[in-house]
Amino acid sequence: MNIDTEKYILDISTPEDSVLEELYRKTYTSVLNPHMVSGHIQGKFLEMITRMIKPHLVLEIGTYTGYSAISIARGLPDNGKIHSIDINDELADISREYVRKAKLQESIILHTGNALEIMSSLGLTFDLVFIDGDKRQYTEYYEKSVEILNREGYIIADNVLWDGKVIDHSRSDPMTDGIRRFNETVRDDPRTEQIIMPARDGLMLIRKL
Repeated sequence: MNIDTEKYILDISTPEDSVLEELYRKTYTSVLNPHMVSGHIQGKFLEMITRMIKPHLVLEIGTYTGYSAISIARGLPDNGKIHSIDINDELADISREYVRKAKLQESIILHTGNALEIMSSLGLTFDLVFIDGDKRQYTEYYEKSVEILNREGYIIADNVLWDGKVIDHSRSDPMTDGIRRFNETVRDDPRTEQIIMPARDGLMLIRKL
């Protein structure tokens, strides 16, 4: 997406709220690899899709600084909750701070540690899963997510186009290969149906049949 198109989209879309705007700035001034933050366009999409699906329990794999968790939580129905997992404990203070600023402590439960282990230990089933963790483990996250997803639940996976690297056959590295393996696994899975949306770095919307 070129800069002019993105500016037009932002001009037309509902403005970013003050907490998320501050969190976005904080991420870019104090965190390594700040481009990993969801940002306003993707965040608002996640909020809107959550409002449409009306999930009572959401799982997020990859909290980062909490932008997407806050966005999803804003779209939850009354008494809805999101469990968000990140392995990087150095980011936990930022995500907790902004969850408090957004006044969403009752809706967002933050976990630090290995996502696959925590997913198994929660003993919960979910209506929606957002996958945005270690790209090398996307397939493992997916398999576990399908297992703990309610029938006709949804999975949203971020970065499935991986800056176009997935279609560059000369490109082979652990992250790119991990995304390719995930995409092909979902394509070949008769338990689900899916579509890739060419928004930002590619979002795959998956429904469990």
